[in-house]
Formats: sequence, structure tokens, C-alpha cells
Amino acid sequence: MLSRLGALLQQAVETREPSVDLLEAFTEHWKGITGYYLEATDESVPARQTDIPWRLKQMLDILVYEEKQRPAGEAGPCLEYLLQHKVLETLGTLGKAEYPPGMRQQVLLFFSRVLGQVQHPLLHYLNVHRPVQKLLQLSGDRLGSGTEKEEVQFTAVLCTKIKQDPTLLAYILEGKSILNGRRGQELPASPVEEGAEHPPGTAAYPPPEPSPPRRDSNLVTSLVGLCKSKKSRVALKAQENLLLLVGLAQEAAAACLVRSSALCQLLTEHLCDLYSAVPACTDPADILALERASWRSQGDAASDGVFPGKESLAAFFSWLDYLDELVMGAHLVVADAITEAVEEKFFQGILQPQLLQMSELAVLSATAMLTGTVRQIRAPPLLHRLVLFLLGPDRQPETPGDTPHPLRTHLIDRCNHLSDEISLASLRLFEELLRKPHEHVVHNLALRNLEARGYLQRGPPVHDERGPPDPDPDEDGDLEEDPYFTDGFPDAGFRMAKKPLPGSAPSGKGQVSEVVSSFLCLVPEEAKTSSCMEEGGYDTYVHDALGMVQACRASAAPWGWPPAPRPLDTCHPEVTFYEGHFLKVLFDRMTRILDQPYSLNLQVTSVLSRLAAFPHPHLHEYLLDPYLNLAPGCRSLFSVLVRVIGDLMQRLQRVPHFRAKLLLVRQQLMGLVPGEQMDHTMLFKGVVVLEEFCKELAAIALVKGPPEGPP
Repeated sequence: MLSRLGALLQQAVETREPSVDLLEAFTEHWKGITGYYLEATDESVPARQTDIPWRLKQMLDILVYEEKQRPAGEAGPCLEYLLQHKVLETLGTLGKAEYPPGMRQQVLLFFSRVLGQVQHPLLHYLNVHRPVQKLLQLSGDRLGSGTEKEEVQFTAVLCTKIKQDPTLLAYILEGKSILNGRRGQELPASPVEEGAEHPPGTAAYPPPEPSPPRRDSNLVTSLVGLCKSKKSRVALKAQENLLLLVGLAQEAAAACLVRSSALCQLLTEHLCDLYSAVPACTDPADILALERASWRSQGDAASDGVFPGKESLAAFFSWLDYLDELVMGAHLVVADAITEAVEEKFFQGILQPQLLQMSELAVLSATAMLTGTVRQIRAPPLLHRLVLFLLGPDRQPETPGDTPHPLRTHLIDRCNHLSDEISLASLRLFEELLRKPHEHVVHNLALRNLEARGYLQRGPPVHDERGPPDPDPDEDGDLEEDPYFTDGFPDAGFRMAKKPLPGSAPSGKGQVSEVVSSFLCLVPEEAKTSSCMEEGGYDTYVHDALGMVQACRASAAPWGWPPAPRPLDTCHPEVTFYEGHFLKVLFDRMTRILDQPYSLNLQVTSVLSRLAAFPHPHLHEYLLDPYLNLAPGCRSLFSVLVRVIGDLMQRLQRVPHFRAKLLLVRQQLMGLVPGEQMDHTMLFKGVVVLEEFCKELAAIALVKGPPEGPP
């Protein structure tokens, strides 16, 4: 009995004595730190040369050891001492005073290690999250400070804790008292906190009005400030931490992040600042030639090749790429708030005035920057805002002269500008838009005008049992009545497949082969030169067309497009068919292909090829079917090409040695012979583009195959 009692007493002593020793050691180290300030005489001695770092390390080790010796969730005496005696608040004050020099660095390290290594929940305690808020207020806007590494480590620990428990966000951004309905300014303040202000926007829950311009530092401002660091590793770590924060799955935490911080405003303001920092003298060609930026490889883009403004360009597009990823990874509430801010401050506040300028150089620069912006954005919410900003929400068929969205009208008009450079830049912009996986782009620019198939001639159906009807003299009006098409063509000239009667066109692969032949035979033999240049052959066009068609199909897969054209008996066009502003400009440009610069022709045909590659049956029919029975006054892509060929046939008979000169120009374009000026050079280059374009269309038609269902 006595031996058993002795064992129990010994066990009690063994379990109690370490606790008493740990607390004494903990308080001794803390008193040693505070005593330093009473005894020190030389204020210039750095903190790292004192015993303060060692004592802080001992205090941390004691807290960690104590926790391991106690049941999970139970706070030990040392932790209670730290909380009750406001150790963290005092350390925060010492860090703010930066005495001894480098003390802030030591305080940041201690906070990070305590929060990261002590498993007991701490951030919900007032005596923890209040000094955390105070410490965050010391960082943020001081770029290049000596504590950036420690600051980003501190914020990383906080973001990790918040990711584990999203309810902690309210404590760090607002303070616990706000959750109970009290104003942030009513928080009980310790002497070290007097004069401090609460972060804007947290005065009430929810705030009665938008945040004032002045923003006190908090976790968000600290992170955004660190994202701007010149030290790439610090900036990258801060950006990763911010991604962690915006991706919180809890809606209440996401709403708190939007409401109680200046996150959206800070992100967007930095984007606008970086855009404004791009020199006005930056060559638009250099802007377009810059590869797509990645925020994870900061500085890499700026180091490859040098031109004026490249570093600023790389910084802007890298930050835009980061915002894009933020939106993709953020909670829907946060993503919507960020995209709304980007639209208001950047799209409307910065881009729109730039795009509406009258100076040619300013227009070229702004259009190039917009094209790069379109190329950079992938996040669906941000892309949606950008598309609506540029094109407007309209989905009904257009009417000539109607301008419901002035910016859209302005941009399309510039595709037909007096300045070839502005036209070229504008066409590049629309091609980049058509590359984006957004259904509204194709619908707004083209499809909405083709829905009723108003381009087709309505007529009585052809009954098979009566046999083929007599040919209609007006049926081939586009060819036979055109004054360009005469009987005076040379034998090796224009040869075109005979147009089958409506309803009698072959089906399946035969129909596809007829379509392909129609495009391949459109250019007369004496105007063809590719076969003489030993190029890759038609297979190259098919390979390129396959890649483009597959990309367009992948983009359009979620859009629910019909597999077959809309039945004509359900189509009731209310007005005369209008191809729409965009297609009208493209077709008008095509009619002038023999009189336009080579680069401009390449861009026009590139845009039309991409439109033709989309899998919508109406686009396929309108752009790739040579056998359409067009309604009076209507034109299709093929009919436009037919008229261009007619113009070409007249011109080639008036130019001496046409074919020899054409071959020479072709060789010059391929770099086989030195370039030299000659008469009709623009005409010859237009012929080269025309031949290439017809091959492209033939290849696209071949790859896409026959349209499904009845016409």
C-alpha cells in the first residue's frame, strides 16, 4: 500500500515539475528580452548580435515542447502566459520601433514560427489576431525593405491557416468584435495600439458605403505589396499565397474577402499602373511579337531580346496573366468582384479612351495592346466581360446602319480604314477574338445574321419524279451575266465545275469533292504559280486546315450548335438579308484583293478561313458552298471570289508577260530571288494570295466533310 502511494506521489512529481520548470524558463527568457531595453546603452547594436534571437528561439521551443506533453487541444501554462501577458502585442510594438536595429525581422520570424509550429488554435484570440493585424500594418508598401523575405513567410503561414479554417479570415481582416456587430474602432485598444486605424470597409458588417481612398495595411494589402517586389522569389511566393486566399471554398469567407479588403481595387490599380508605364513609343509590331506571358516565369520574357519598352510590356502582361489565373482559381464571389473591377477600371477607364483616339500612332499602339490583352486572357468570367465590352450583348440580326454598340462599330470600321496599318491591326484583333473559346464572338460577328438563311433564294421544291427541270437562265447569273465573264478566255484559262441544279447535287464524298474542285479550279491556270515552286503541295494545306478545324471544333463543342442547317420551311426572314457589318467589311476587302498590300490580304483571308473552319452548318453553307442558289442582291464568299476572278481575267490580258512577272514575284515572296520593284507588283501579290486562299478553303471543306442532314 505504501509502495503504491509512493509511486503515485513520484508520478505526480514527475508530471508537475517539468511544467513548473518550463514556465519558469519561459518567463525568464521573456524577462531577459524586456530587460535588454532597460540595460542596453548602445542603440546601434543590431538585434542579431544580442541574445534576443536566442531567447525567442528558446521561448518557441518551450511552447512546442509543452504542447507535445499535454493532451491535444489543451493550452499549457506557457501558452497561457503568452496570451495573458500580451507577449505578442509587446513584441509587435518592439518590431514597429525597429529597436534594436533588425528587431522587426526577429519579430516576424517569431510570429511565423509560433503560428506555424504551435498546433493549438491561436488566431481567434484577441491577443493574437490583434498583434497580427498590427504587424501586417508595418508591411506592404515599403518595396525593397530588408524584411520582405520574413514578411512573405509570415503571410504564407497566415494563408495556410486560413486555408485550413476559412473562418479565421474574419479575425485577421476585421477582428472578432465585428462578427458580434461592433465597429472595428470599438475594439479595446492596448497602449501600443493607440492611434492605429482599422482597415477601411470594416466599420460595419456589411459596410454602409464603399471604402475610402485611404487603406490601412492588412493581409491583402501586404500580399499585393509583396507581389510587386523586385525580388522574383518574394513576388512569386506572395502571388502563390494570394491564390491560396482567393480560392477559399467557403462563401462567407469569400464575401468577407471582397467586402472587408481592397483586394479588387488594389489588383486593378496595379494593372492600370503597369499599362500606363508602357512607353508610348513602343513599336506595335514589338507588342504583337511578344510571346504570351506567364506570371510564374517573371523576368524571363524581358530578358529574351531587347527593344524599347519590353520590360514594361512583360511586367504588364505578366500581371494580367496573374489576374487571369486568380479569376480562374477564385471563389465565384471573388472572381465576379475582380472581373467587375477590371472591366470598370481597366476596360472602360483605360482601354476605351485609348481605342477612341484619333492619332494614327495612338490607335495602332492601343489596338496592339488590346490584341495582346485578348490573347492573354483565358479565365471565362474575365473573357466574358472583355467580349461584351468589345462587341456588346446584341444577338439579334443586324440592320444596315444600326450602331447599338459604338465601340464594336468603331473597331469593325477600322478593318476598312484608309490607313492600311490600322486596317491590318484591327483585323489581327478580330482574328485573335475568333480564337477565343467564347460563343458570343462568332454569333455576334456573323451567325446572328445567318440564322434565318435569308441569303437563299426561296422557290418551289424540285420533284424528283418529274426529272430535272430546264435550266433557269437566271440561275447562273453571278457567272453568265457578269460582264467580266466573256467567251474570249484562252483555252488554258478559267475553268469551273458546272453548277448542279438545286436538289440534284451529289451527296457524301462526291459532294465534298465537287466543292473542293470548285475552289481549286477557281483560279485560272495561267494565274497559278504554286505548282512551279516545288512547295510542300496540297497536303500542307490539308494539314494546316486540320489543325484549325480541330481547334474550332474543340472550342465550339460546349456551345450546342445544331449538326444540320435550319429547315427552310421554319426560316422566315423578316427583312432583306444583310450579311452584317463584319462580314460586309471582309467581303468588301476581298473584292479589292488585287489592289491591296500583301500583308493586308493575308490577314483578311486568315480571318475568313478561321470563320469558315467553325462547325456551324450555316457558316459552312454560307462560306464554303459554291452551289448556293443566292437570293437577289445577296452574295456569298464564293460569289465574291468569282467576281474577283472575273476582274483578274480582264487584267491579266492587259499586262504584258503576265505569267513571267507573276512567277518572279512569287519567287521574291519566297525569298528565292532578291526583291525589286516592278509595275503591277501589288496585283501579282494579290493573285498569289488569291490562289493560296482558294487552296485553304478547299482544304477546310475537305477536312470538314459534307454537312449533316438535308439542306
